[in-house]
Amino acid sequence: MNPALPVVLALLAAGPALAQDEPLVGRWRTSARDGVVGIERCGAVLCGRVLDAAPLRADPDQRDIHNRKAALRTRRVKNLLVLENFTGGPTAWKGGPLYDPDSGDRAATGTLTLVDDDTLAVKGCIAPLLCRTQTWKRAR
Repeated sequence: MNPALPVVLALLAAGPALAQDEPLVGRWRTSARDGVVGIERCGAVLCGRVLDAAPLRADPDQRDIHNRKAALRTRRVKNLLVLENFTGGPTAWKGGPLYDPDSGDRAATGTLTLVDDDTLAVKGCIAPLLCRTQTWKRAR
């Protein structure tokens, strides 16, 4: 068997999933502190990292000081993973956890809903009826 065949077969199988995620991949401006989160593929799922924010421009070495876990408060906010394990598409993805470095709040689950090409509803839930939603805009 050709050694490249398993790789080609894996790419072909993932093709539809990759295409479904394409509208979400990119830079998104958050509703808080002029932040920007980059959503990207992380293996078979989507994830998001902090790319920019007003406090980071003032202090690029800003730390995760609001984290409820003391051991994590020395992590840098720049490139911090704030969205994890999202799957779905083409207009809605489910996953979690979600993390807000401004407050230290962590939501176990959430949804990302593409309202239109440039608008994303980001919903995080700590319990089925305890959710918060932010509207993010595509950053150009």
